[in-house]
Amino acid sequence: MKIIPPASRGSSAISYAGLLEKIEILRSTLRWASTLARPEIEKLLRQANTLRDEVMQLSHKERFVQAAATEVEPVDLAPGARRRALLDRSFVFEGAFGDNPQLLEALEIAEKAAPTDLPVLIDGESGTGKELMAKVIHANGSRSDKPYISVNCGAIPDNLLESELFGHRKGAFTGAVSDRKGKFESAHTGTIFLDEIGELPLPGQVKLLRVLESHEIQRVGSDEPIAVDARIVAATNRNLRRLSEEGTFREDLFYRLSVIHLTLPPLRERRDEIPLLFAFFGDEAAEALKRRPIKMTPRLRDFLLRYRYPGNIRELRNMIYRLSCLAGDTADLEHLPPDIRPTSAVSPAAPAPAAGAAAAAEATSLSDAKRVASDEAEKLFLERGLEQVGGTVAELARRCDMNRSHLQTLLKKHGIHSKDFRKGNSSRGEGGTEGAT
Repeated sequence: MKIIPPASRGSSAISYAGLLEKIEILRSTLRWASTLARPEIEKLLRQANTLRDEVMQLSHKERFVQAAATEVEPVDLAPGARRRALLDRSFVFEGAFGDNPQLLEALEIAEKAAPTDLPVLIDGESGTGKELMAKVIHANGSRSDKPYISVNCGAIPDNLLESELFGHRKGAFTGAVSDRKGKFESAHTGTIFLDEIGELPLPGQVKLLRVLESHEIQRVGSDEPIAVDARIVAATNRNLRRLSEEGTFREDLFYRLSVIHLTLPPLRERRDEIPLLFAFFGDEAAEALKRRPIKMTPRLRDFLLRYRYPGNIRELRNMIYRLSCLAGDTADLEHLPPDIRPTSAVSPAAPAPAAGAAAAAEATSLSDAKRVASDEAEKLFLERGLEQVGGTVAELARRCDMNRSHLQTLLKKHGIHSKDFRKGNSSRGEGGTEGAT
C-alpha cells in the first residue's frame, strides 16, 4: 500500500488505494459478522460511505501528479497485475469490477482519454455499464470537480429535444413561462453524457453537430449565441456505423463522436466479475433495505453463476435487490423471478402415469425397469417444461441450458409436438404426424 507523504497530501495521510482497501475491509466485516446488531451495521455503512467521500474529495491535481509520476510500461501484464497497475496509478474505478481483458482494455483506454477533452463513444449491449464508464472517464479527468450532466436522448420527445439540450427563452412557446437553461449550459466546464445517442432524430443530430463544431448553443426563441465548454461522452447499444450507412445516423456526427471509441463486453463474457458484483450489490441492497447482506444457497449461487444475463449488469443488480427483499437471511431458487426460475424449482415432479408404471412392472429385468422409468420421467419433464413456456422450444432449451438441436431430438424420441402446447391450440392429446418444432 502506497503512503503519500503528508507534505504532498495536506491533512490526509493515507493514499487513495489505502482508502479503497479500508472500505473493502469494512464491507467484508459487515458481510461476515453474524453477531452485529442493526445499529452497528448502519454505523459500519456510514463509515464506509464517509471513506468513499474522502476518496472522491482527493484533489484531482494530486491524482494526476501521482499518475504522471508513474511510467506505464508497455508489458503484457497478467489480468490481476493490470488491474493492480491501474489501482497503483490512483485510477478511480467507480464500481467497475473484474479482470476481463476486454474490460481492462476499455478501462486503460479510458484512463488515457480522461485527461483530454476528446469526445468518447461507448457502445455495448443494454445494461453493460456504459453510464458507469462515462462516470469513470469524468472522475479520472481534469473536470472531475465540475458538473456531470446525464441526458437520455431516447426519452426526450422530438418537440422538446432542442429545449432540453439548449434551453429556451421566456415565451418561446406555449408553457415557456420563464427562461430555462438547457443540459449543455448546465454542463458548462464539466461533462455531458448523451445516453442512447442512436435514438437522436436527424434534426437533433444536425443541431448537435453544430454544437460540436462551434462550441456554441442558442436557446429556443433567442438569436444570442452562448459559448459552452462541455466534454462530450456518448453511449449507444446500436451499431452507429451501420446506421450511418443506412442513412438514419449522420456519418459526420458519428466520426465526431467516436474520436475515442470504447466497447464494453456483455456480462456473459465477464463471468469472473459476477461474484464481485454479488458482493457489491448485496452490500448496496443491504444498505438500502436496512438489513444484513443476503446469503445464497449453493444451488442458487450455482444458477446465478451460470445464467446468461440478457439484461447484463442491470439485470443482475435488480435480481440481487429482489432476492434481498423477498428472502429472509438466505435466498434460494424460489425467490427468483418465475420467468427464469429453473423448471425443477417451479413444481415438484408429477407421479408417473399408469401406463408408465404398467410398463415398468412388465419389464423382464431391473435395467429394463430403470430405463422405462427414466424415459417416462424424461417425457414428463419435457411436457411440463413445454407447458410452462407455451410450446417455445428455444425458451425451454435456454432454461434447461441445453443445445436446441439435442432438445429437438429428445422431443422426437418421445413423440412430443411443441405446437400442441401453444396457446389456443385445441389439438393437444390428439396425436399428430408432424415433427417437433
